[in-house]
Amino acid sequence: MEEDGPFGRAEALLRELGAGSLAHPGGTLLAHLLRVRSRLAGWGARPALQLAGLCHAFYGTDGFPSALLPLDRRDELVAVTGEEAEAIVYLYASCDRKPSYPTPAGPEPRFHDRFTGTRRTPVPRLLHDFADLTAANELDLADLDPAFRERWGPDLLTLLTRFRPLLSEAAWDDCGRTLGAVE
Repeated sequence: MEEDGPFGRAEALLRELGAGSLAHPGGTLLAHLLRVRSRLAGWGARPALQLAGLCHAFYGTDGFPSALLPLDRRDELVAVTGEEAEAIVYLYASCDRKPSYPTPAGPEPRFHDRFTGTRRTPVPRLLHDFADLTAANELDLADLDPAFRERWGPDLLTLLTRFRPLLSEAAWDDCGRTLGAVE
């Protein structure tokens, strides 16, 4: 664990809030979060996106409802990660996937916020961050679990192909390595 700086503080908070003992595919939630951060770092993601990868489950997600922090304590995560990383975490956690996933790379991307019930169009940088974070999260699961990859791989490839205009080249290349042929 990095002792100093935002990565060390974020990991310490994750441990304090129980992420190291919370079951998650591939081990614990903390192990998954560390792998997602590592994958983003391998893609050359900037520190704020890496921090968001490490912290993306603080508020729970549409696919993993266990929250480590309630939304009324967002300021605690901001104090650890900074506003930019926390905004990525909030966008990722708030995404109501079913109505949001079809449109992020379209002409009018609309995100449905599962916490507030509102719709919004995130700024382009947040859309790109969301796409790379989504890819890193899902590819981690596909890497670890052949049954997950067999069951969900085709759907995941369809999703990430839809996200292609938003994904970094490194993320798209990793999709090909992990999920098979991509164009």
